[in-house]
Amino acid sequence: MANSDLSTVLPRVLIVSRRTVRKNKFVDFVGEYHLDLIVSYGAVPVIVPRVSGVHMLLQSFEPIHGVLLCEGEDIDPSHYDAQLSGFSPGELEEIRKLHASDTAIDKEKDSIELGLAKLCLERNIPYLGICRGSQVLNVACGGTLYQDVDSELSKECPENTQRVAHISYENYDEHRHVVKVVENTPLHGWFKDSLDGERMEISVNSYHHQGVKRLAPRFVPMAFSPDGLVEGFYEPDAYNPDEGKFIMGLQFHPERMRKPDSDDFEYPGCPSAYQARTEFLLEFVKAVRAYEKKLNGTTACVPKSPKLNHDQEMKRRNIVTSLSVARNMYSKRGIVSGRESDQLDVGAEFLEANTALSLQQETRLKQMGATVRNASAYMKQLKMCEEREKVAKAFIGKMSIEQISDLTSFYRTKSRICSKALETKFHDLLLENDAD
Repeated sequence: MANSDLSTVLPRVLIVSRRTVRKNKFVDFVGEYHLDLIVSYGAVPVIVPRVSGVHMLLQSFEPIHGVLLCEGEDIDPSHYDAQLSGFSPGELEEIRKLHASDTAIDKEKDSIELGLAKLCLERNIPYLGICRGSQVLNVACGGTLYQDVDSELSKECPENTQRVAHISYENYDEHRHVVKVVENTPLHGWFKDSLDGERMEISVNSYHHQGVKRLAPRFVPMAFSPDGLVEGFYEPDAYNPDEGKFIMGLQFHPERMRKPDSDDFEYPGCPSAYQARTEFLLEFVKAVRAYEKKLNGTTACVPKSPKLNHDQEMKRRNIVTSLSVARNMYSKRGIVSGRESDQLDVGAEFLEANTALSLQQETRLKQMGATVRNASAYMKQLKMCEEREKVAKAFIGKMSIEQISDLTSFYRTKSRICSKALETKFHDLLLENDAD
């Protein structure tokens, strides 16, 4: 198979980039571990750039077989009940100073990632959220976050509760704290050989100052830190990697849990893209590949636009021109040249003709034994309308988002004007009847 064909065969995993500044210009990047694991297990990483407007174009990245969301800045508090934190303006300013690299809100990244998370939940597309990605998943489902874990938990927890440092800027990659793994969860299965008897604890890395406050109802916790913070969760009804089901969030980074000065992992359950069959990232990619096969098996992939012959292409261009003239006429409030006026007929005929019955309606009429005068002419007209509908779908599919948006806006406005005019005429008619 040619290399150019691989992109149509291998499953595609979307990863959203993070933005930084280099030489006075913005640069988008993604951590190498995540890209390595996707490629190593035979999937294609598709980087979604953090660029203004991309959140409106997510369907352009189809087909989507999996989404992996990782690190990033704090999520905009307006997406959850941040007002319940009770911080004063002075306290919020202190938090911003302490965590300056994380508290700069990136609204565009929020829009992109929340959009992808909701898309995965709607379609059961495999989703793995690590660190910020787990917080995005929880917020997308109606959960809330601690704006600052250390400050809020210190107020909520009893004095005898063990305090936990969830981030250490001085010892960034080496910092660890223990988490208690919940039995009979996927996390328990991955790390069972490393759990210490009844304690059910492992040490994990930690790079965050925010975390899950109220877990969305659909999720079940997989691990807690000693101060009660949820460190991992999943959706039981959407977890079966063999069937392409995987919805999960992890607050820590197993792919970065390495021994000092070594590429060796601290636990057998961590190796992500490198070893046995029970590791969490392999389970994610396994689910991605199963979902991709399911999509292909049900032909749910995005269909290619039909090819038009010369006559159809000329008709498409004439209709587009006609609709463009109509839009310009509307924007100019009816001012149109004689040549343009003739071009309006093509679009008018097209719109008037596309009122054919659906296949379901046609079948229902036949089942009811409905008789239509001049049935052969009716069916001929019906088939002609179906052909016109195909042409319409083809040329609209080639229009840009801006063109379709403008066209939609034009006909919505036209519909409102017609509705008002019709209402006025009915009102006048009622007045005439009353006068009589």
